[in-house]
Amino acid sequence: MTILGLTGSIGMGKSTVAAMFAAEGVPVFDADAAVHRLQGPGGALIAAIEAAFPGTTGPAGVDRPALAAAVLGDDAAMKRLEAIVHPAVAAERAAFLADHADAPLIVFDIPLLFETGGDAAVDRVAVVSAAPDVQRARTLARPGMTPAKFDAILARQLPDATKRARAHVVIATDVPFDSTREAVRRVIACMAARPGG
Repeated sequence: MTILGLTGSIGMGKSTVAAMFAAEGVPVFDADAAVHRLQGPGGALIAAIEAAFPGTTGPAGVDRPALAAAVLGDDAAMKRLEAIVHPAVAAERAAFLADHADAPLIVFDIPLLFETGGDAAVDRVAVVSAAPDVQRARTLARPGMTPAKFDAILARQLPDATKRARAHVVIATDVPFDSTREAVRRVIACMAARPGG
């Protein structure tokens, strides 16, 4: 089995690329989706998050804007949140790996792969990348996103150039959709031809 870590900064198109891998039959563990489940209605992390950040949860689970306001720009608060969330996501990832033990290739879709040291737990890393103006336009088109929030998020992520330099593969998303899909297919073919990466 080869474990491919898929990462990329906000607005780079990582979710689209992850969906392309899934459409090709590759099991994809989506760390963000796991976080949403754990923080959703009745989620396993609700009590711990409420205890650490009072007023950030309710019947619908975590109030994401309230939690973001409580942690963005505050390194100590972010570390407290990460200490709650990261172990739970790691447990979900381990269960996913066990469920797909026979797959020749698995993708771990992890936004902060390098930032959390997660690259040490994968065989290869693919970074999804686009030009800065494309990234900014995509991100600012999201509901509730502001330039200040975008800048705060970027400040917590390694620069795209650093991620690209550390990657085994770079997948461009500021090209025609079919070109990105073809790049994904080439990565799958390469990984399948070379078990273990």
